[in-house]
Amino acid sequence: MSEPSSLSQPSISRDIVVIGASAGGVEALQKLVAGLPARLPAAIFIVLHTRADGPNLLPQILQRHSALEIASTENGLPIEHGKVYVAPPDRHLLLLAGRIRVVHGPKENRHRPAIDPLFRSAAWTYGPRVIGVILSGTMDDGSAGLWAVRSCGGATVVQDPSTALFPGMINHALATVAVDHIVPIGALARTLVTLVKNPALEEPTAPDATVRERLSHETRQLADFIDGHDFLGKIAEPSAFVCPECSGSLWKLQDGSRVRFRCHVGHAFSLESLFQGQTERIEEALYNALQVIEENGRAGQLLIDLHRKHGTPDSAEFHARIQQLQSDAEVLRQLLRGMRSGEI
Repeated sequence: MSEPSSLSQPSISRDIVVIGASAGGVEALQKLVAGLPARLPAAIFIVLHTRADGPNLLPQILQRHSALEIASTENGLPIEHGKVYVAPPDRHLLLLAGRIRVVHGPKENRHRPAIDPLFRSAAWTYGPRVIGVILSGTMDDGSAGLWAVRSCGGATVVQDPSTALFPGMINHALATVAVDHIVPIGALARTLVTLVKNPALEEPTAPDATVRERLSHETRQLADFIDGHDFLGKIAEPSAFVCPECSGSLWKLQDGSRVRFRCHVGHAFSLESLFQGQTERIEEALYNALQVIEENGRAGQLLIDLHRKHGTPDSAEFHARIQQLQSDAEVLRQLLRGMRSGEI
């Protein structure tokens, strides 16, 4: 994969719009696309968090509200103005040198598709031509990607959190990125049209070389599924954590004030998504331990029954061990009940 060419023109046309949404995002997207004109001189790319096994209904839903064409999103297709491209379920959407990449790579922030890979690849490839937009959602996917867009000279926009069904994702972005525009959902289409049709008057400051290197490596890892061992030592530092997905070592990356993590096969996490992943891993470990303990107790009880059937004695120590297993199992059940009820 070759390095994208840099732009040197005095004004920059913004013609790559990347949008990320999660819970409440369908409603926001419907309102947004309804206000966009048919001949918009830009291409729009959307990642909505969806279930891997769910139907791909978003293109049809948006087409009913949009004068723009909701285009097919397939690997290798050229990018065209006046079209909207939606990430398919269980696939990451990337932008590379005039073409779309659709890949089944490692999850990021426990999502596939995830928002950060789209934003990061767009920032690396198109720099100041990018407009990054965060809509309604929970958790914090998209914050690191929006930071990358801004670091590479792009424009950053978020839905006014007071107009979002779920403002969490927007608030995370606002807490970590100096956002250019905070816009109510009803005015967001008009804002995007203005940004697209009015180029930036000054050439943005070139991104830091270390930021470019990091974006390059991370995009290539996901697009080409390369081994991160070759570059993580150059762009990150070791952490004390292991990956909740594959148990590999996690490396810490610093995006401005924001910390995130990546393993060598490509799983990536914000601090919040890492916490959630570890919580699920704890629950899984407790269930596995409960299963082993209960099976061990049942096997011990079968041995006791066998001894009684044949009239052979068994030791008090053996009985005490079975009772301890039953007690341990009850402790684990109490822990799991607490996790399900939110008490732990």
